[in-house]
Amino acid sequence: MMLIVGSTSLQAQTTTASTSKKTSTTHKRVVKKTESATEREIRELREEMRGQQAQIDALKQLNAEKDAKLATASQDAQAANASAAAATAQAQSVSSSVQANTDAVANLSSTVSDLKNSNVGLAQTISDTKKDLTDKIESPLVLHYKGVTITPVAFFALESVYRSRSINSDINTPFNSTPFPGAAESHTSEFNFSGRQSRLGGLFEGNVGKFKLSGYFEADFLSAGVTSNDNQSNSYTLRQRQIFGQAATQSGLTVTGGQMWSLVTETKKGTDNRTENLPMTVDPQYHVGFSWARQPAIRVQQKFGGLTAAISLEEAQTIYSASNANANFFIGGGGTGGGLYNATANYSNDIAPDVIVKFAYDTPHFGHYEIGGLTRFFRDRYYPNQTLATPSAAGGLNDTKVGGGFIANARFPVTHFADIGIHTLGGTGVGRYGTSTLPDVTVHPDGTLEPIKAYQGLLSIELHPTKKLDVFGYAGGEYAQRTTYLSTVGADAGKLVGYAPLSAVNTGCNTETLPTSTGNGLAGAAPYNPGTPANCAGVTRAVIAGTAGFTYRIYNNPRFGRLQYQGVYTYLTREAWAGLMTGTFGSATATYGSPKATNNMVFTGMRYYIP
Repeated sequence: MMLIVGSTSLQAQTTTASTSKKTSTTHKRVVKKTESATEREIRELREEMRGQQAQIDALKQLNAEKDAKLATASQDAQAANASAAAATAQAQSVSSSVQANTDAVANLSSTVSDLKNSNVGLAQTISDTKKDLTDKIESPLVLHYKGVTITPVAFFALESVYRSRSINSDINTPFNSTPFPGAAESHTSEFNFSGRQSRLGGLFEGNVGKFKLSGYFEADFLSAGVTSNDNQSNSYTLRQRQIFGQAATQSGLTVTGGQMWSLVTETKKGTDNRTENLPMTVDPQYHVGFSWARQPAIRVQQKFGGLTAAISLEEAQTIYSASNANANFFIGGGGTGGGLYNATANYSNDIAPDVIVKFAYDTPHFGHYEIGGLTRFFRDRYYPNQTLATPSAAGGLNDTKVGGGFIANARFPVTHFADIGIHTLGGTGVGRYGTSTLPDVTVHPDGTLEPIKAYQGLLSIELHPTKKLDVFGYAGGEYAQRTTYLSTVGADAGKLVGYAPLSAVNTGCNTETLPTSTGNGLAGAAPYNPGTPANCAGVTRAVIAGTAGFTYRIYNNPRFGRLQYQGVYTYLTREAWAGLMTGTFGSATATYGSPKATNNMVFTGMRYYIP
């Protein structure tokens, strides 16, 4: 509308202006005429319109300027937006950089802290390593030879034994030799000092990687040479206890060969060598009812977690006992000096080693358990024609009998301060594995062997009231069954033959006798010739013992070793099978009785163990 009005106004102004110009010119030419009211209004309107037009033009100019400014502002806004976006991106980049720098600073701070801690730890490690090296140099736990480590094993002992009935023995007690009342020595006591149980040994170990090689030996002086005596030098010979080699794999398979404790012996861990669970007595014969042997063997064991399975082939020997036996057989002979056997000892001719199988199971809180079996082979050569009117060796034969038994051991903690153990071995022909060494076999009248049923059992209670003190008690027994046969052979027909026949005479077991030898300067000659019972078969039925004792560790230090003192009391009984006491066997007036021997024994010991 403004444009239309403006155009109309411009046209009107142009026409009016033209007319006015002409009129003015005319007026100039003619005469100046007085302006009328209408003309004045028109003129004013025109002037007003010209003012409005000027305003419109000014507005247009303003609008144009505004549009230009808006365009410039839009461009500026776009540029500002672009700048803002760039600034935002730059800010984000800066923020990321700042965060990265912050993280880097944090990591750097952490690294510095770690380095500080590491330096502190490194300094401590260097200090500990220096101390460890110093300790290893000044107090080495093991010795090193090439790739082998050597650990010395030793203790040094002073020990004593008192027995109310003399057995003429050092601290080692032959339980089955305790004298019956008819023996003169049952009326005398004995007291002996000894340092012979002192022990020397060493463990040698080489770690190959896939398997471990080791060797072990230990020896004491509980052996006597032909010049050994207690008169002055007290010189006794070094005795081999154990000496074996071993190879063990990481999978738990172990092979051991040499002289070692029999697999019959109870162990503390699996069936591992050097973990034998021995009674805590001073007596190196240990305790009645404890089953053991140390002998050449080869043992293979495999661990399956807490379970261990083992088999062992071990040196065999036969202990024989019989009454009224015929002279129609033999089981071995005396040792041959050229064969490096003891010429004063008997050796059986064995056909095969003893075979022992055992399974052991260990639990962290419920103890150690073992079950197993033992198989033995006994052979003799017998002569059926020895009983002929004219004895003959013709027709001699070899005879083999098989014996064996069952092994069961359990040892479990009752509390942290007490352990209880139960040990049993029973079977036929197993007497040699008992500490009393009761016989394995007897003989039939025809000369063939017969294994004797035997049982061994031990109950142990071991208390640990303090770290320094152990208090212990043991009760054990060993039994050999009467095994006899009626002879129908030759002049011995009607006799009972075998182990502990009822017809055996026990009449003199309780009657003391005079010394029996005038002597020739040898052992057992006068005045070292106490009387022995006459007419006393005294075949052992059972040996029973009870023991109480303590071990006190006066000083114990892993660097300087251990000093300990022990005191042990044992009461021993030896009971015989019943035999003829009066009259004639088989008669109505015959009486039978069982002699009994007892002994009170007190042991003391002081030992220093090297660390």
